Amino acid sequence: MERIAEWTSHGGRQIVCTHRSEATGGDMTFAVFLPPAAERGRCPVLWYLSGLTCTHANVMEKGEYRRAAAEAGLIVVCPDTSPRGDAPDDEAYDLGQGAGFYLDATQPPWAGRYAMRRYVAEELAELVRASFPVDADRQGITGHSMGGHGALTLALTLPGRFRSVSAFAPIVAPSQVPWGQKAFSAYLGPDRGTWRRHDAVALIEDGARLPDLLVDQGEADAFLERELRPHLLRHACEAAGIPLTLRMQPGYDHSYYFVSTFMADHVAWHAERLRA
Repeated sequence: MERIAEWTSHGGRQIVCTHRSEATGGDMTFAVFLPPAAERGRCPVLWYLSGLTCTHANVMEKGEYRRAAAEAGLIVVCPDTSPRGDAPDDEAYDLGQGAGFYLDATQPPWAGRYAMRRYVAEELAELVRASFPVDADRQGITGHSMGGHGALTLALTLPGRFRSVSAFAPIVAPSQVPWGQKAFSAYLGPDRGTWRRHDAVALIEDGARLPDLLVDQGEADAFLERELRPHLLRHACEAAGIPLTLRMQPGYDHSYYFVSTFMADHVAWHAERLRA
């Protein structure tokens, strides 16, 4: 692992690292914010998964999480969204590089490089534990759009890993919407039974559970009805008895103006649940 950039911010350190990934077969870049408390000992960690077209840099530069994370004593880790470089790609923005969907692809040409679930949940998690003062027993996860999908599905399929879960405008039922149907068909093939293991609503219907969940969704989001459909998550959580705080935010769209506005609320949500 190589640290390629570092800045002081809110008394902590914003770091960007690169490393060779076995899971994705290429170099991967990620960002880590260390709060001032990390100088004194191990801190809880909040994972942030980004959405379509994004890298680690989008939330690092626009997400406005550092002040809240510094005050709460949270380490924040921001992975990339896909393999890069010579990895297979597609001319569309919603498939290929920038669109890994946090799953392990099984279909050509994506299999072998598009292993973002294994990368985030296993390889990067181990690298972060070995390289930074994280308390691995106190982890939370959040994300935006495709990253919200990733946060929900990782938390639902890794019971006990994450004490706290939230999302900004997540793709809650990818099997039922065009973004997910396109990606799942390409990466996983036609078997919809396989798709269910990467679909938050389907996972809840099939018995997976979370202790509670915070979701913010902009009412002016252009993707609300076609791709996001948060009412499906609400119905699934109600049927399963999962406490869901779903906040519909008037006037807000899908951008980082929306994410940054409510970022401090999400950091506080996680900090409360990650206290020792």
